[in-house]
Amino acid sequence: MDKTYRLSYLPLFYQDLNRVVTYIAEVLENKEAANKLLDEVDKAITKRLPDADKFPEYKTARKRTDPYYWILVKNYIVFYTVIETDTEKIMEVRRFLYKRRDIKKLL
Repeated sequence: MDKTYRLSYLPLFYQDLNRVVTYIAEVLENKEAANKLLDEVDKAITKRLPDADKFPEYKTARKRTDPYYWILVKNYIVFYTVIETDTEKIMEVRRFLYKRRDIKKLL
């Protein structure tokens, strides 16, 4: 049976994203760029959804039950995992990080 993906977001992803968008909109005073980034993140996640587990895994230092995958959006990386149950596959979006940070420490 072919399973379709259900999209899910962790609160930590929203915290990461909100921090970045708030910084761009309020500190850098560029609301247009902040909105554009939000749109690009949404489009990238939606585009990945049909084939979420068909991409290379992102290797992390910790051993994980469900491997991480990544999507590059401008200078940021969206991290997600695919959780498979008997009835569905879930693309769970977990983090949104600036690509030049020490990502290995944060994951």
